Amino acid sequence: MAQPIERRIFLAGLAGSGSASALQQDAGRLPNILYLHSHDSGRYLQPFGAPVPTPNLQRLAESGILFRKAFSAAPTCSPSRAALLTGQSPHASGMLGLAHRGFALHDYSRHILHTLRPHGYISALAGIQHIAKTPAPIGYDQVLSTRSTRAADVAPAAVAFLEKKHDKPWYFEVGFFETHREFPKPGPAEDARFIQPPLPLPDTPQTRDDMAGFKASARIMDGAVGQVLAALERTGQAANTLVISTTDHGIAFPSMKCNCTDQGMGVSLILRGPHGFSGGKVCDAMVSHVDIFPTLCDYLGIARPAWLTGKSMLPLIRGEVKEINEEIFAEVTYHAAYEPLRAVRTQRWKYVRHFGDKHTPVLPNCDDGPSKALWVENGWRTRPVPDEALYDLLFDPAERANMAADPTMAETLKDMRGRLDRWMKATNDPLLKGPVPLPPGAVVNDPNGTSPQETPSGN
Repeated sequence: MAQPIERRIFLAGLAGSGSASALQQDAGRLPNILYLHSHDSGRYLQPFGAPVPTPNLQRLAESGILFRKAFSAAPTCSPSRAALLTGQSPHASGMLGLAHRGFALHDYSRHILHTLRPHGYISALAGIQHIAKTPAPIGYDQVLSTRSTRAADVAPAAVAFLEKKHDKPWYFEVGFFETHREFPKPGPAEDARFIQPPLPLPDTPQTRDDMAGFKASARIMDGAVGQVLAALERTGQAANTLVISTTDHGIAFPSMKCNCTDQGMGVSLILRGPHGFSGGKVCDAMVSHVDIFPTLCDYLGIARPAWLTGKSMLPLIRGEVKEINEEIFAEVTYHAAYEPLRAVRTQRWKYVRHFGDKHTPVLPNCDDGPSKALWVENGWRTRPVPDEALYDLLFDPAERANMAADPTMAETLKDMRGRLDRWMKATNDPLLKGPVPLPPGAVVNDPNGTSPQETPSGN
């Protein structure tokens, strides 16, 4: 059967580039795909201007394409990863909560590896995946044995995979536990005396110490990234490998992870590979994790599965358009506890709607740490949470001034409400029918509790 025209163009581009011997050798083969992901890193990394040294990610960005406005489809762990890997919103895929607490995809055959497999790809996992309790339901061809999902154990296993001879193109997930809490002890390079905590955190000894731990974790993660990328170069595979480097959501601090602020939704995203994903370019267009799956389909010249809801980023890469999304969406249903909220973001505006009858923070959905303790000790538990919020991201990028009640914003509020309502209906959001029940076998915390470490319960 004739190859799709997009694939023929792609392969012709590979064959004609002559940029490296490995590229020439693999000209008749589709590129490998290396999906590198960290845990809870947000954009607090060097390539995005944060004072968090990550030199290996910096080098990757300088040779690839960095997306300044990339967002997760959910600022929570399993739902975010599920959205990227299935190309659907979390509620459409079924991943409404955390996999290790009993939530699961409706259909694991919608994982991207099953779309790649008929085109000759083998699939492998090293480290964390977090969309199933165990990797078995996902269907990898290989699951590499590691003592833990921490970078020190995952990186050597990933390097060993890359050093083996593969006669087929591969899809390889390499997932690091870092920068999830608990953070490691800071080293000399993470001196808390000289650290500025990110907004909205106050500058205090507690928050400086907390960020020192994050920086140490980021250093460890970046070192592992460097080991994997060095192995890719050393084995001559870099020229024919598309690297996707990202994280699941924002950092594990108050008002970030598990929140639909940009601090919670915003993610690092760097792509580097043959046929356009190079040159140290920066893209300011809004993109979502759900856009990665359709981008890969178009890039490889394979048919898109019918369930995909994202948009291909290739027109951005080729410079044909400045934007592919007028709006992007994010959601939370369950994390450690039930906290249903939905959000829509445009380049200028953010609208967040809280559902349910709890109007104060759901503290179990914030990981324990010094910054959280500081807020809790000073009354965070009783601070009001609005039913809906509207933010002007041009004049209020920190999202501190809720304009939903401002009469001059009535038309904007109506527009943003309408965008969210249409998306929820189009994707058959279960929240439209009322509170979302806990699936059989799943466990969560009491929303009125304090810590995710408290004993959870099921239905």
